Amino acid sequence: ILGEHLRICPQGYTCCTSEMEENFANKSRSEFEAMMKEAGRSVQATLTAQHRSFDSYFQDLLNKSEKALYDAFPSMYGELYTQNVKVFKDLYGELRRYYRSSNINLEEALNEFWTRLLERLFKLLNPQYHITDEYLDCMVKHAEQHKPFGEVPRDLKVKATRAFIAARSYAQGFLVGSDVVKKVSQVSLSHECTRAIMKLMYCPHCRGMSSVKPCSNYCLNVVKGCLANQADLNTEWKYLMDSLIGVADRIDGPYNVDTVIGTIHMRIAEAISNLQENKDSITSKVFQGCGNPKISTKGSSSEDKKRRGKVTLEAKSSAQALEMLVLDAKGNLTALKTYWITLPSSLCSKKVMASSASDDKCWNGMTKGSYLPEVMGDGLANQINNPEVEVDITKPDMTIRQQIMQLKIMTNRLGNANIGNDVDFQDTSDDMSGSGSGDSCPDDVCGKRLSKSPSTRQPETHAIPKQSGHGVHGASSRSLPSASLLLLLSVAAFAAQRLWR
Repeated sequence: ILGEHLRICPQGYTCCTSEMEENFANKSRSEFEAMMKEAGRSVQATLTAQHRSFDSYFQDLLNKSEKALYDAFPSMYGELYTQNVKVFKDLYGELRRYYRSSNINLEEALNEFWTRLLERLFKLLNPQYHITDEYLDCMVKHAEQHKPFGEVPRDLKVKATRAFIAARSYAQGFLVGSDVVKKVSQVSLSHECTRAIMKLMYCPHCRGMSSVKPCSNYCLNVVKGCLANQADLNTEWKYLMDSLIGVADRIDGPYNVDTVIGTIHMRIAEAISNLQENKDSITSKVFQGCGNPKISTKGSSSEDKKRRGKVTLEAKSSAQALEMLVLDAKGNLTALKTYWITLPSSLCSKKVMASSASDDKCWNGMTKGSYLPEVMGDGLANQINNPEVEVDITKPDMTIRQQIMQLKIMTNRLGNANIGNDVDFQDTSDDMSGSGSGDSCPDDVCGKRLSKSPSTRQPETHAIPKQSGHGVHGASSRSLPSASLLLLLSVAAFAAQRLWR
């Protein structure tokens, strides 16, 4: 029949009624959105699997170290251990909470551990004296000078903080990447895109050409127009993948988590041994600085408080497992770098089953023949002359622009982790709802890697996407950095909204 009633397909002779055309339009829309979600789920599955593998490995390292401490310390230290079990349990608890992105200042947690341990051990090693809390406060003030535990606290603090910062940022990076893909894959198609997809996929049916495949370049122009905003994720997405690869190299290199995390119990044992071996000298120095405490009426207790015997502590290396984890992750991350700009080609070749570019017997949007228009570039700005999809390049998709911002923030955090600097999480997801374009984030906040010295340990605070239990408030340095970022986001959002209206 004559196709004058058709609103999307060419109005030549057709075998489609208006109702059939509308049904095809709805079908093509749902099928294309399903293709997008399926492609996204594959990427999500890869990133989630990488997170799960590393998380399991890291937690296992920590668990083994803690178990080794609980197994060996009772026979090594007797009451020195049994009366201070909670101090050790609290330390490992704090380490786990920090790794899970809780509001923990890692350096403060380690300092608190050594302070509490010193107070307890000093009293146990000097039972003949009545040592008050005020006296302990004085002793702690002189601890840095006397170094009762030797160089272990300082050395462990430097190595453990770098390893934990890298590990938790690395784990969080996979979750953020997965979350971005999930949110972007749920973005609905525009009305213009729905028409173009229908024309691509089902108009041949209305012309009695159901076996004719769409021309490859025709398909690419349609899909590039429909996914123009998604392609704009490419730059920041690549930065995130590269940053994760960089931190992976640190985790299996200078900040080696296998060596550092797997030997925490051994470093603690070394520190306690230092205190025991230099007990008399340290006690004398403390008495000189804080005065002689009163003699206790309880008197001295048994020698059980001293080390009972030499027990050798070992750390079972899992370096090979870590190396395999990192190699696997780097391979997957490298493969995912170009996901957003290769998505149109992937959908056209695998899903729409487009014909080859040189085929002159393919569906070109009007009939069976060759397709002459050139293929558009990637991204929103390149769609201004797209012959297949009407794209308003002045109105970027706000959901996708927000996800670009999340990528920038996470990349910046990984950049800091790469040089040993911490960045606390601060959940400002509600404030991010009006974020402007990805270009609105200044270089000194998002684009460039910060040039702070690794010795400057004060964490920076940045917004991070909320992740089922991961996005929580940072512990320190909240006021200036977070206020600056929120102000920048607010101004950018206001300016962007004014411009796009």
